Amino acid sequence: MLVPGRLKWLAALLALAWLLVVGGVRLVLVVLRYPVVTLVPASAAWCSLRFGPVPLVLAVLSVVAGLLIWSGLHRASFLRHTWLRVVTEWRRATVYVPKWRTTMRLAELAKDSHGREHRPTLKRVRSDGWRDRVRVRMVPAQSPEAWELRRDGLAHAFGARSCRVRVLRPRLIELDFVHRDPLARPVPVPVLSRDTEVDLKRVIVGRTESGRPWRLRLLGSQVLVVGVPGAGKGSVLWSLVWQLAPAVRAGLVRLVGVDPKGGMELGQCPDAFDRVVYDNGPDAVALLEEIAAEVKERASRYRGVRRLWARSSGEPFTVLVVDELADLIAYQPDKGLRERAARAIQTITSQGRAPGYAVVGLVQDPRKEVVSFRHLFTTRVALRLDEPGQVDMVLGDGVRQRGAAAHEISESTPGVAWVKQDGQREPERARAFHVTDADLVELGVFLTVTDATVHKFPNRPGPDDNDSAGGAAA
Repeated sequence: MLVPGRLKWLAALLALAWLLVVGGVRLVLVVLRYPVVTLVPASAAWCSLRFGPVPLVLAVLSVVAGLLIWSGLHRASFLRHTWLRVVTEWRRATVYVPKWRTTMRLAELAKDSHGREHRPTLKRVRSDGWRDRVRVRMVPAQSPEAWELRRDGLAHAFGARSCRVRVLRPRLIELDFVHRDPLARPVPVPVLSRDTEVDLKRVIVGRTESGRPWRLRLLGSQVLVVGVPGAGKGSVLWSLVWQLAPAVRAGLVRLVGVDPKGGMELGQCPDAFDRVVYDNGPDAVALLEEIAAEVKERASRYRGVRRLWARSSGEPFTVLVVDELADLIAYQPDKGLRERAARAIQTITSQGRAPGYAVVGLVQDPRKEVVSFRHLFTTRVALRLDEPGQVDMVLGDGVRQRGAAAHEISESTPGVAWVKQDGQREPERARAFHVTDADLVELGVFLTVTDATVHKFPNRPGPDDNDSAGGAAA
């Protein structure tokens, strides 16, 4: 039988063992969460005690020299594998962990139940340099809308310019704390290429905010571009034409255009188009009906031969560009012309995929009564919009829950857009190339003069070169 004194000692030993176990588990968790912050200083201290300061200094200098050489030889991989990981650990340990509990309480995102606090769990933090991606597990019965309402407060609390909320799966969201806009500066157009091998499934028209090329699908897709005046619809249009120019000059791609605004947009470079109409009257409707008839005729010839247009077919891939689509199918006062235009465009968008026809429609007003067949456009581009509800109209229901905020695009960044393709869950933010008037002059020369000189951006031909080019074009 144990005496009371031994019971006290046993209780003390058990309590000490429990504290050691809990402390050990927490230490392991800290090391796993902050491997760089914990292991590097610990290793340095052990080396200093074991071998003295001189080997430690030499090792540090060697590591620093190696990192500098790595950064000079391949900066992108150095940033991705080393620098951004260090920044991630630093920001998690100094920004998010210390402020998390207090911020959740003050933002009323933590809940109390029967004296127990239920607090959103801070999961993973990843820094991309221009933003921090913070993954959070919400408390039970909490909706993403609660976080949407507190975006501005969260951004200020963690020292960011803005905050986006994206839903990953039930109860799991990701907060994008944006520190700077990687698309704030215009994206210059690339040098005009003479290579006619244009990949119509991946036409590069700009750059995404993650630094990758913005690739727009034409083959097997229909494209709808929506934005208020001044949002940059022309940037998307001419970036597409710029990249298709080598194939257009070689006869592999045919551009057909309708510009109801009297040629204010497509008239800037009419040489890019095989046919173009500058109104929304009978001539424009006749052109649309002619293209629709071509779609049906080509489809009948492909029946039993091929399922999708290919370059080997010997026929050009046709891109129909309609600037301000609503002028044809909604604002045209003649009801007969309006209905004929709508039927023709619906025929092309619904049946043109396989025989090699794509529609690029540009419009300002995305309401259903204006474009009732938005669902036929499999690639949708939302430039700056007026209202949050318009984002869902253009890109589809639920896109704002995944971060798309086209209504928050700045007026100072024309060409910035949110892009959504059918089959792609996450919308993508990107900016089209900045195509200037001088670029359009160069594009016209490229398309009309067989041996035209292509001038590398941003250098432009001098007055003498312009005169010679104009004479050659004439």
